[in-house]
Amino acid sequence: MKIAISSIGQDDLSSELSPIFGRCPFFVIVEIENNEIKNHKHIENKAVMQAGGAGIMAAQTVASENVNAVISNAVGPRAFDILQQLNIDVYKAQGNTVKEAIDLFIQGKLSKINAPGMMGIGKG
Repeated sequence: MKIAISSIGQDDLSSELSPIFGRCPFFVIVEIENNEIKNHKHIENKAVMQAGGAGIMAAQTVASENVNAVISNAVGPRAFDILQQLNIDVYKAQGNTVKEAIDLFIQGKLSKINAPGMMGIGKG
């Protein structure tokens, strides 16, 4: 399973979680196998400077990495719709770092979001 986590930094797993999805500076892409982190990398979110449509562009960026899920604190309604159309699950982030959020995901402690109104919604 591959997961994209919205991140403030590019220090990979020790990066702080971003409070937003569409305009977060980076995504950390984590591959999980047998409940363990197999691989990880960071990618720059080029949507961060978009005048409009940042959430849609960010959703397309993570989709191009073939992720199965996104972990974020706030996903805007348009980005959420794109992720849902692409069968990418969205989970509400918890913890302070990417590693903490992944550990909570592996433990089954993150809530899956089924509608954008169920989480803090940002503009991205």
